[in-house]
Amino acid sequence: MLFAEVARVSGEIARTSARSRKTVLLAEFFRAAAPADVPIAIAYLAGRLPQGRLGVGWAALRDRAAPAPEPTLTVAAVDAALTAVAAVSGSGAQAGRRALLQDLFGAATAREQEYLLGLLTGEVRQGALDAAAVEGLAAATGTPPADVRRAVMLAGALEPVAMGLLARGAPALADFALTVGTPLLPMLASSAKTVGEAIAKAGPCAVEEKLDGVRVQIHRDSAGVRIYTRTLDDVTERLPEIVRTAAGLAAERFILDGEVLAFDAAGRPRPFQETASRVGSRTDVATAARTLPVHAVFFDVLSVDGRDLLDLPYTDRHAALTELVPAELRVRRAVVSDPADPAGLRAADDFFTATLDHGHEGVVVKGADSPYAAGRRGASWIKVKPVHTVDLVVLAVERGHGRRTGKLSNLHLGARDEDGSFVMLGKTFKGLTDALLDWQTERLGALAVSDDGSTVTVRPELVVEIAYDGVQTSPRYPGGLTLRFARVIRYREDKTAAEADTVASIRAAHGAR
Repeated sequence: MLFAEVARVSGEIARTSARSRKTVLLAEFFRAAAPADVPIAIAYLAGRLPQGRLGVGWAALRDRAAPAPEPTLTVAAVDAALTAVAAVSGSGAQAGRRALLQDLFGAATAREQEYLLGLLTGEVRQGALDAAAVEGLAAATGTPPADVRRAVMLAGALEPVAMGLLARGAPALADFALTVGTPLLPMLASSAKTVGEAIAKAGPCAVEEKLDGVRVQIHRDSAGVRIYTRTLDDVTERLPEIVRTAAGLAAERFILDGEVLAFDAAGRPRPFQETASRVGSRTDVATAARTLPVHAVFFDVLSVDGRDLLDLPYTDRHAALTELVPAELRVRRAVVSDPADPAGLRAADDFFTATLDHGHEGVVVKGADSPYAAGRRGASWIKVKPVHTVDLVVLAVERGHGRRTGKLSNLHLGARDEDGSFVMLGKTFKGLTDALLDWQTERLGALAVSDDGSTVTVRPELVVEIAYDGVQTSPRYPGGLTLRFARVIRYREDKTAAEADTVASIRAAHGAR
């Protein structure tokens, strides 16, 4: 398959908001694709690189080779070239990557170059594509969407299911079954603004603590214990204390879903960044386990001693969890049997408040009858978190790529410091509608004071309201902290830069050091 075809379909998907049209486009795409090309093409359409981070900076992309006149690049050739880039290391690595990228860009047409640039810089974002791709794959192969969705859940990814279906048809779905030792995609939660709103959607339910840790899936069988993250990475060797915990449970075979997190001396969760750093560390694990021990807290069980529990209601799975896991290792919860009972709603709100007081993120409301819909952000699990917002000043903006070519996209955000200057707290391009993108391109262009070809520095006058999930320490920024999951709500032209929030107030609000 030509890479140009992936770029064309990606552009068409990006330009339509209709789910039905996305499904048609993807079904046509799958029918025309060779099975071997599908895993790579799916990743590109979703804006992912199979190789992960390539260590490529803007300097390696700024001065590109002249484009080719006609498309000749295949999907396989692009994948091979990027694999070669990812393999470059050692002295002269940047120059080596740059040379390989020059060769790749020189073989690409102008349209393909823009698409490549978007992939390499993260500007190709089709976050909801996997869900639409399941529908398109089902349509292309004449397979029920529910069967495809379940296979993807059990496989842990869309790509192997697509390869199997396109090569062998519906019988390939039998290859994908719940198996201890093979991680599956975790069930995800949608969002609500209040606990009451979430309960109204869920009906009879449980309200569980939402822990700010690292999501883990723990598998145990006769071969031992394996631990996987939500991205299905195997982190078993990094978490010996969790292995011991799982080995001590009274069942021979199981799959548990939960969180790993670290606690301080008062029993409050330590910052997420510390837990994530511990789980991500591959060196001197024994010392790390002593200096920052982590603990597992479980909230679901998917299989016990050969019983597949995925399709059972939440209440039945929790009963099985209670039999397997002692109370001190289970997430705390409050049960709401009757959503119309004011006393039950008050108790749920009180539980939410108490959860926040304990230092946790919020709560997850889980419908009593809900099965475990792995890999999906369904309506039966609903998370509720307090919304943090802050008014910041735009300090600079990066030029967009891919479908945002010609626009000013990624915002550099700053808060006021004590001396009246502005301190950068991070970047974001999230939350921008097409209309808002057009508006900020014109408005920030008028405030520009310098332009190095990739980043436009602007006068610090425009205030933007930003929503975020919390703060974390960061050596990358002069204030020593950055916002987690920052996204644009709206511009505040009614406010001056002098009215923006301060670094000190943000730090104080989150107890940051």
